[in-house]
Amino acid sequence: MRGSLVTLSVLLALTGSAAAGAPAAAGRTVPERLADTGGGRQLIVAEAPAAGSTTGTVTWWELRRGRWAEAGSAPARFGAAGLAEGHTRRQGTNTTPAGLYDLPYAFGVRAAPAGTAYPYRRVTDGSWWCQDNGARDYNRWVDPLPSDCRAAEAEHLVTYTTQYARALVIGFNYAKPVRGRGAGIFLHVDGEGATAGCVSVPAGAMDRVLAWADPAAHPHIVVGTSTGELAVTRY
Repeated sequence: MRGSLVTLSVLLALTGSAAAGAPAAAGRTVPERLADTGGGRQLIVAEAPAAGSTTGTVTWWELRRGRWAEAGSAPARFGAAGLAEGHTRRQGTNTTPAGLYDLPYAFGVRAAPAGTAYPYRRVTDGSWWCQDNGARDYNRWVDPLPSDCRAAEAEHLVTYTTQYARALVIGFNYAKPVRGRGAGIFLHVDGEGATAGCVSVPAGAMDRVLAWADPAAHPHIVVGTSTGELAVTRY
């Protein structure tokens, strides 16, 4: 569901005061208002310098004794065509959707890394992600591929042995899918370059995120730009 619109520059104070949150690397902080954004105690921030950027940073934060503290950071890659506002994005545009999203579950071709508490689904030969706008299971994991979801309009997850070695489902267009808006948006391991619309990080960083993510803390991810040129829709 579409909610209030805010810019990432409003949500994120990269050089904020100590009162806004616990000091982190390079003096970066997260303002207290983020405690109300998504209602969780863990937050992943995927930030690009501008809407047309294909690289940026992923930083994960957690509330410690009522204050936000940085728990880790890694270089990130975004869509080959940059970022777009999530509520107006179109499928097939190779853009990463800006917005605030939940993280329904994790999955991977490989087993979950040690320490993972997050719900984790192992990929098999029959695992697909349906992106067919005419299918009943649009923007859903299917196993096996149903007859109404064309293979040409689905991702055979097991074939992405590098990118989907381990991944988190980003809840973009997930709870109530809008046909044509886009499907299969994940936080996953880096491939050879920019993504088709996902957010990717190095394999080691992906493992650290999964070992850190606590389902009881209701982690969310916010995707946006440091320039604030994109509206960040709260879902």
